[in-house]
Amino acid sequence: DGLNWLMFLREFGLGGVLADDMGLGKTLQTLACIQAEKAAGRLSAPALVVCPTTLIANWEAEAEKFTPGLKRLVIHGQRRKPFFDTVAEADLVITSYPLLHRDLEQHQNQSYSLAFFDEAQHLKNPATVTSKAARRLPAENRIALTGTPMENHLGELWALFDLILPGYLADQKIFREHYRKPIEEQGNQSRYAELSRRVRPFMLRRTKDQVTPELPEKTEIVRHVELNRQQKDLYETIRATMDKRIRKLLAEKGAARSQIEILDALLKLRQICCHPALLNPEETAGSAKLDSLMEMLEQLLDEGRKVIIFSQFTSMLALIETTLKAAGIGYEKLTGQTRDRATPVKRFQNGESPVFLISLKAGGTGLNLTAADCVIHYDPWWNPAAEQQATDRAWRIGQDKPVFVYRLITEGTVEERIQALQARKSQLADGLYGKADAFSSAITADDISVLFEK
Repeated sequence: DGLNWLMFLREFGLGGVLADDMGLGKTLQTLACIQAEKAAGRLSAPALVVCPTTLIANWEAEAEKFTPGLKRLVIHGQRRKPFFDTVAEADLVITSYPLLHRDLEQHQNQSYSLAFFDEAQHLKNPATVTSKAARRLPAENRIALTGTPMENHLGELWALFDLILPGYLADQKIFREHYRKPIEEQGNQSRYAELSRRVRPFMLRRTKDQVTPELPEKTEIVRHVELNRQQKDLYETIRATMDKRIRKLLAEKGAARSQIEILDALLKLRQICCHPALLNPEETAGSAKLDSLMEMLEQLLDEGRKVIIFSQFTSMLALIETTLKAAGIGYEKLTGQTRDRATPVKRFQNGESPVFLISLKAGGTGLNLTAADCVIHYDPWWNPAAEQQATDRAWRIGQDKPVFVYRLITEGTVEERIQALQARKSQLADGLYGKADAFSSAITADDISVLFEK
């Protein structure tokens, strides 16, 4: 349905808002639309995707996985200007919101068949430089992708429609007088119905509950996160140092006799991926993964979701806890230090808190948390069975809602390397984080070298 709707809009040169719930495949539907346009010979110019910086890696990964035939060009980074010379050769161009107004002149020298604005709530204020730049992009069709087309007031809905169908809801002043005031201040139902009828053909919104018959009971999604610049620098410094040290150890002692040093080196890299403050409390680099988590939570909680967040590091849970407090988000917490496990479980199950922070070792088994319909693995657990057990706190008998499982993986890091190794060598995880005597049989010197490669 989503693809057919997008193709209909494309055929008639219309814009639209794809407003499906988080996890229902807005990215995939977008890629399928671009692929179909190319297959039909209608992709006269590249399609442009504009997204938050944190989602660039995710778009790249999804395009590689589902539409490898599309020629991709990512316009990102400090040395991006020469990329504009090859835009016309691409099928799909990906860039980020912060770069849009800086690169507007270069974009205006191009032509785009379609422009997709992911997490389009970033454009809800029409007065910002980014919103103004988005409106000036040379695109035949514009599609907004957002699970939250309106977060605070109807003015945000107007802003989205002014982007995708300029003038369709009149100018801001007329819209305010004709719709916002009567609906928001006077509760005018007829104006509300009129506005609803007007936007309905150009907005497709489906909730997880509506799509349940088409979904498996459990949907697993890998969310790729790009480290911020300071994190990258720190990660590379530690990686290069450890790579040299570990190679020397392997040559001198072999894998079996280097376990402690290897695990310590891996721990440092994993900590940087989660949050540099885990490695050094004085570190000010910040965490792209924590930022991404908070963006996800905002959207999931807006949709009424109940979320479990697992981490292996109790110190990471403490950092998440601090961030949730600052954002005014209620939560429960369960770690090895929690003596009364029943009370936080009861409070979460009763709906008193929408978020449950759980350390994997303390709460990975033996809990029934069927109130949750979303599980987030903040840091990957290299033993798939242990991760599965944790997920099954929510996905179990008594669960009457589809469950969405997100795994946050930092791009180009040890997290991605071990995932790739897992697929090739299922014993690796048990060796790394399981019994010590399994280590040498599970991991080889070649495997270790791959983990520390750039």
